[in-house]
Amino acid sequence: MRLAIIDMGTNTFNLLVAEVDGENRFNTIHNSKCGVKLGEGGIDKKFIAPAAWERGLRAIETHVQTAKSYNVDNIFAFATSATRDAKNGKEFVDEIFQKYQVKVNVIEGEREAFLIYLGVRQSVDLGDKINLVLDIGGGSNELILCNAKEVFWKHSFNLGIQRLLNLFNPSDPITEAQVTQVELYLEKELQPLFEATSKFKPVRLVGSSGSFDTYRSLLAYAGSIPLSDEITEAIPLKDYIQLHQTLLKSNREERVAMKGMELIRVDYIVLASIFTNFIIRRLAVKQIIQSNYALKEGAIWEILNES
Repeated sequence: MRLAIIDMGTNTFNLLVAEVDGENRFNTIHNSKCGVKLGEGGIDKKFIAPAAWERGLRAIETHVQTAKSYNVDNIFAFATSATRDAKNGKEFVDEIFQKYQVKVNVIEGEREAFLIYLGVRQSVDLGDKINLVLDIGGGSNELILCNAKEVFWKHSFNLGIQRLLNLFNPSDPITEAQVTQVELYLEKELQPLFEATSKFKPVRLVGSSGSFDTYRSLLAYAGSIPLSDEITEAIPLKDYIQLHQTLLKSNREERVAMKGMELIRVDYIVLASIFTNFIIRRLAVKQIIQSNYALKEGAIWEILNES
């Protein structure tokens, strides 16, 4: 049996095609993504703008065609922050069903966080101690305090990078004053996290897909870590901090030229790194692990194990 999962994020729509064996284990046979910037021009007004709407439809069409080329038995789609918050989100998913016969499951932030946990748990040995799993999106950022057995606390914050870009509209390169402004805002908005971490103290940060994939790629091309196909990679803290400083000083042209930089991340990676670095400093994180697995892998695990 073959299944396809479409993760309709705010910045990108991601596709996973997996082969399932008789024991409900899956093997990934295809992964791809389409940049959509679904929140561009409307996320702060809770609205999917016409240009973003069309990009989203084209991405769904591309992913459905790809999935069908692998002869999948079922396609499951999950929509997150930009769609769930949009006043016209229902019309958007209705049109997807009408045009492509794909039923979209619009999920709440807490459920998104749990599916991310289920995905990360398959790639990283979370052990008995507490980890802080972080998924940085365009519309929302999910933070989960957990170990291999359970989730102790989870929350979805509407602090995604498209929202932060709209709110702060930073210069290029960003200024020190603007970085401070963003960090002061995060300090205020992330108070529920800090209250939770005072009780459940994480021993390391586990970064789920997205921006963390880009950190890994940039560091690998810089020679700091191995270039590999492994589904997880340790990111040395000192190398990440150095990368963060480089990103802060960079302009868009310089980021485009960086080896390992995904074009869809160019406009978002600076604010994503400010968020990551803020968490690391604020919680005195000593270890970073990157996981390729995220919501898509969590969704397929849940489908296979609860069916």
